Amino acid sequence: MIAFFEIPTNDFDKSVAFYQALFGEKLEVSQFGDEKMACLMKDGKSVCSISSAPSFPGFAPSNGGVLVYLQTKDLDASVKTALDNGATIVTPKTKIQVDGWGYFAIIADPVGNRIGLLWRQVKSRKRRLQWREPPGFLHYPYL
Repeated sequence: MIAFFEIPTNDFDKSVAFYQALFGEKLEVSQFGDEKMACLMKDGKSVCSISSAPSFPGFAPSNGGVLVYLQTKDLDASVKTALDNGATIVTPKTKIQVDGWGYFAIIADPVGNRIGLLWRQVKSRKRRLQWREPPGFLHYPYL
């Protein structure tokens, strides 16, 4: 179960502007010494932060390592918003081969972090398409 995640940055203002555009929400900014955090809130709790921590060795953007996927209700619109705000495509929109899992894309944010975007559809009993989260995925943020 995911409790919290941080996205490191070496260009705080650029990253905050990018993720505010991508999430469509204002992030709560705070500073503690040389560490800056811009937090995405859900039910009064921080679930994610864009963080700059120059005094912590190794805390920097990376295009390797853990890959976090954010749920989206419209993958094409989220990818367009990301590109319009300085992201690049790592993996274009791709159908997940497991039946019913939908589509994903992987972007690199403006400072180089890889972020996955995931969209999944299922048919309801009424044969309408509706959104359903994959089991174990973070329930916020919805893009």
